[in-house]
Amino acid sequence: MKLKALSFILLLVLSVVFVSCANPPKENTQAKPNVLWIFAEDLSPFMGCYGDSINQGHTPAIDKFASKGVLFNRAYAMSPVCSPCRSAIITGVMQTKTGTHNHRSSRTENGKVVPEELRINLPEYIKTLPELMKEAGYFTFNSGKDDYNFHYDRTKLYDVGNMPDYVAGMNGWQGNHAEHTLSWTKDVWTARKDKSQPWFGQIEIMGGKRDYKYVREGEKLADNDVPLPPYFPDVKSQRKAWTTHYNAARGSDVQVEEILKQLEVDGELENTIVFFFSDHGSNTSLRHKQFCYEDGMLVPLMVKGNHPALKAGTVRNDLVSLLDVTATTLAMGGAEIPDYYDGQDLFAKGFTPNEYVFGARDRCDYTIDRIRTVRSDKYRYIRNFFLDRPMMQAGYRDHQAMVKDMHRLYAEGKLTPYQEEHWFGIRPQEELYEIAADPYEMNNLAKDPAFKAELEKHRMVMDEWLKENDLEVQYPESAIQLKATYEMWKDRPRFRDAKVNPEYEQFKK
Repeated sequence: MKLKALSFILLLVLSVVFVSCANPPKENTQAKPNVLWIFAEDLSPFMGCYGDSINQGHTPAIDKFASKGVLFNRAYAMSPVCSPCRSAIITGVMQTKTGTHNHRSSRTENGKVVPEELRINLPEYIKTLPELMKEAGYFTFNSGKDDYNFHYDRTKLYDVGNMPDYVAGMNGWQGNHAEHTLSWTKDVWTARKDKSQPWFGQIEIMGGKRDYKYVREGEKLADNDVPLPPYFPDVKSQRKAWTTHYNAARGSDVQVEEILKQLEVDGELENTIVFFFSDHGSNTSLRHKQFCYEDGMLVPLMVKGNHPALKAGTVRNDLVSLLDVTATTLAMGGAEIPDYYDGQDLFAKGFTPNEYVFGARDRCDYTIDRIRTVRSDKYRYIRNFFLDRPMMQAGYRDHQAMVKDMHRLYAEGKLTPYQEEHWFGIRPQEELYEIAADPYEMNNLAKDPAFKAELEKHRMVMDEWLKENDLEVQYPESAIQLKATYEMWKDRPRFRDAKVNPEYEQFKK
């Protein structure tokens, strides 16, 4: 009896083995998704999907994108200017922690290789996002500029780029792709030899800088079609600059539509997760780009693709940093998120909403400044460090009509009391704004006793963040970096004559 039972068991085991060998477990052959960043320059969320009344119905491609994916209502840049923000998002680390916080640092003129003494090197443990994606098996490309404030070899980041002037080992701004002279697919996702290999890519659209050129026929707004915020004087140059950005959003809609259509034509759309976002707010308005108010820090962010987490029509009101985009990209690609990252996967099961999102502005081109900000659920807190340097100190936009008009109106005494104080007066050390009640951020609550508790809470939060993220050893900027900056900008008339940045006086001989 025992022998029969043993024989039966042996026969059963052999049968299982035979069946297992005949039908081996299927390998998980599901392809990794492609991941595309449509990375706009200088673009505020003046779009229908964000409830903008002027552009409602006039940004159809972006609005459709949002309706088919996940829209983030409160996404913020780490800096209100290009290169610090781009340096942070490509490393996953706040720019103030890596020494890449000063705009256009670690640079030389005319695309020359950066000499050793000017290089800002990342810590050895930090790898850029494209490098991490390559390690995860991805083909990588960048159809647009880098604008990273650290020394790097572009060939290690991207398999393909569209920079004819690229020099191996060159650090810094690679320039912009030529307008409509290349196909967005030329030498990008179509360039990979193995068509089954997943790809990660960045496509730059010009956003606030030039996309107003691409507005659909009959869609262009006239200068008087958009009312001005009250912190600007109501003059033609300001109206034109303000309206230009609304037109830029309409033009960016055309660009996004073209990219998505090309993905579809090439058979890539179905397996591609697309992020659409900007590096910071509008460049056409004086108080947005380069400043830490809501309109300089708030950016569009939406994600769409064939992924369980990307449920169509989802709208999220979480406070989000663009650093979260970096972490989320790695997660979507099945790559490990480094433990030194400052962001988190927005779609992780254990996602914890940010209670605060931080931002920083330092030297921009040659204008030396230092501003820190934190956004909480209801408030924006701003701390200024150079109180005697007015907001209208010498800057790269000095040749523009809106800046010239601002100086003229000030000299003629034609600004409102608020405008005169805000643009040309001594800056407050602390600013606190309740965003819903004061969307233009004109009523500084820092001196209102009724908001003392909120001020002290935000002050404490900022103090703690500065200790961990704003390394004091980085201030002031080294003399050699300042001299390089001076040499690049010294022929600008207002810069040459300005006295507000005494750091440059040593070079004026």
